[in-house]
Amino acid sequence: MKHVLSCAGALAALALPTFAHAHNVYADDHAPIGVMADHAHKQGEFMVSFRAMHMEMSGNQIGTDDVAADTIVTTVPNRFAGMPMQPPTLRIVPTEMRTDMYMLGMMYAPSDAVTLMVMGHYIEKEMDHLTYQGGMGTTVLGTFQTNPKALGDTKVAALFPLIGIPEAGAMRADELTLKVGISLPTGSTDETATILTPMGMQPTVRVPYMMQAGTGTWDLEPALTYKARRGAIGFGAQAAASIRLDSNKWGYAFGDTYEATAWASYRPAQWMSLSGRAKARTMGRIDGIDPNIMGPVQTANPDFQGGERVDLLAGVNLVGTHGALAGHRLGIELGLPVYQDLNGPQMAADWNLTVGWQKAF
Repeated sequence: MKHVLSCAGALAALALPTFAHAHNVYADDHAPIGVMADHAHKQGEFMVSFRAMHMEMSGNQIGTDDVAADTIVTTVPNRFAGMPMQPPTLRIVPTEMRTDMYMLGMMYAPSDAVTLMVMGHYIEKEMDHLTYQGGMGTTVLGTFQTNPKALGDTKVAALFPLIGIPEAGAMRADELTLKVGISLPTGSTDETATILTPMGMQPTVRVPYMMQAGTGTWDLEPALTYKARRGAIGFGAQAAASIRLDSNKWGYAFGDTYEATAWASYRPAQWMSLSGRAKARTMGRIDGIDPNIMGPVQTANPDFQGGERVDLLAGVNLVGTHGALAGHRLGIELGLPVYQDLNGPQMAADWNLTVGWQKAF
């Protein structure tokens, strides 16, 4: 979280209000910062972006219901029961998780008809756990934390403006953009950590699926985005998917993901716009299993992955309008889940914050 806040403080100066609007740039030219691939560029334009995203999770759910750690370790079967040192029920429970993701992106338009995009990721994750003693009961043996840090997958895409690119500063504008993207399996899928077992041992093991930085698979990532502006009012919607094209070297693939989002914005001044957004996502269970991920913990079970979630988000877009700051953009967006139906037991999302900078040349 501290990394995201420091990014926000460093970037805030880029969007101070100005009174002489010397450039036809508007804060609502772009969608809220959490929406990717929302616009194309004109021939020869180049854009650099940096986003920092912080996400927190706490507690556990089965479906839409909260479930206590004591209930999980006394009632939820351990998939690996019967194997050496494996108890009949789960005995390790994750309690909190924090994720920091840093995304560096570049866009270039070789022509008005296509914009090329690439984005790299670096990911840090922390997860806190409770370990219960022995094979039964509710006596807590101790706690431990895992903290993998690694490069994530790389995204490449081509954006096709189906309804042109509006002129800068147009008070009435409509855009329809098709994204055809691929996620390259550059992220790590073999991160390890030291854990505390119910028998008091502290082995180093491969961390479970959701703690890995990459997917290990080639993924098709299409999206279709409509964006419009009517004077000071803006609105838009996007449908996107991540479809796994293969299994990774360990023999599994994350579930396919489908997302839909819609937003509206209001621009009280050229340099600032305020937005509200709703986002719905559904994600399938993991297909296959990594034989090196095993243990009496829910995160090691491929069936306890995925589900449905709806978030509400509030954001602000700021842009410098003249001088050295002209065209520098700062976006901030805070999101909270309002509905979660999880293939659990599974950790529930708490909140997320995205801070991003963009500059076109």
